[in-house]
Amino acid sequence: MRIAILNMVPYGSTGKIMLQIAAEARRVGHTVKTYSPVRYFKGKNDEMPAIEEHTYFGSRKAAFFHYYAGTLLGRNGMHSRGATRELIKALERFQPDVIHLHNLHGFCINFPLLFGYIKKNNIKVIWTLHDCWAFTGHCPHFVIAKCEKWKTGCHHCPQPRIYPKMHLDTSKKMYRLKKEWFGGVADMTLVTPSRWLADLVAQSFLKQYPIKVIPNGIDLSLFQPTESNFRQKYSLEDKKIVLGVSFGWGYRKGLDVFLELAKRLPADYQIILVGTDAATDAKLPQNILSIHRTENQTELAEIYTAADVFVNPTREDTYPTVNIEALACGTPVLTFKTGGAPEMLDETCGTAVAVDDVNALEGEIRRFCEERPYETTALFVRAKAFDKYARFAEYVTLYGEVSAE
Repeated sequence: MRIAILNMVPYGSTGKIMLQIAAEARRVGHTVKTYSPVRYFKGKNDEMPAIEEHTYFGSRKAAFFHYYAGTLLGRNGMHSRGATRELIKALERFQPDVIHLHNLHGFCINFPLLFGYIKKNNIKVIWTLHDCWAFTGHCPHFVIAKCEKWKTGCHHCPQPRIYPKMHLDTSKKMYRLKKEWFGGVADMTLVTPSRWLADLVAQSFLKQYPIKVIPNGIDLSLFQPTESNFRQKYSLEDKKIVLGVSFGWGYRKGLDVFLELAKRLPADYQIILVGTDAATDAKLPQNILSIHRTENQTELAEIYTAADVFVNPTREDTYPTVNIEALACGTPVLTFKTGGAPEMLDETCGTAVAVDDVNALEGEIRRFCEERPYETTALFVRAKAFDKYARFAEYVTLYGEVSAE
């Protein structure tokens, strides 16, 4: 089978997923090519990293024009005609049996051209939705805004400045255009990483398509109990460690919740936040330990292992893999009941409390640290359900099912 996989970047969480699915499909004998635009590289095109059977398309100049036109005029997906024609020509040369789409909201694709090509040639499509952007007039997330306009037709967007930002509110028009562009594909299967997102898709204008849930996975050879001198390094031998990990701290990720917990928890508790920066540090009290970044995933696994509880007070999330990473390192998880955040938890490994219920969160932190209600072996058993290789194999199986239809 010939499979083409497209994502806006060949790095980061979605880029890694694209490349790792491609590697698994090749391993079992399929011919796979991956594609991404050049926009996100600061150097010259010939300085971009070489990736097996990967094609870069477009130009940085055209992509930046699309970005500025898209943000100023709210026309995301209506430019990059030359880049998209280049992509289509590459696809025509490859003649894929299946096109697998991932994130597309990067101001680098002309959607009328791409989906017009797909519809004209009746190409089978799998589209993994990593957020809600595909069925809204603008935003990838709307939980915090408490907006349900996406169910009937977006207008007067309450959060036009969130990525992909727009200065003119064209949400009404873009909702109508997306419905037109993304509708009418003869054979398209949508994949979501969480049941929560699948339920939303089933209420949207994309409900015409079959939906399959394939959870995100992690590398269990990296995320596993990893002993270190972390506690000794920071003089935390007698502390109960409350850990938070994010790569972009703010209200959405619950930074304010940790600030409140720092006021409430006694002196024998230590809050540690990973993924901070200088701007975040300026907001933190002295009793929160800030770690800007880890050198590698092994070091992150060491920190997960050293913690007594992993707390994820995210207010808006599709399927946070940090929860799974913590479980795999033997640390129970406490999170808010929002999005797909609670889905990887059961009674053996953690719990979820109502969003913004800091009293309940504090009580559960104390219970986790003082009563130790979860068996470490049970956490490992739960984490095994999210082995990334098993999840990638599900995609390969889906390729075969879609191609055989």
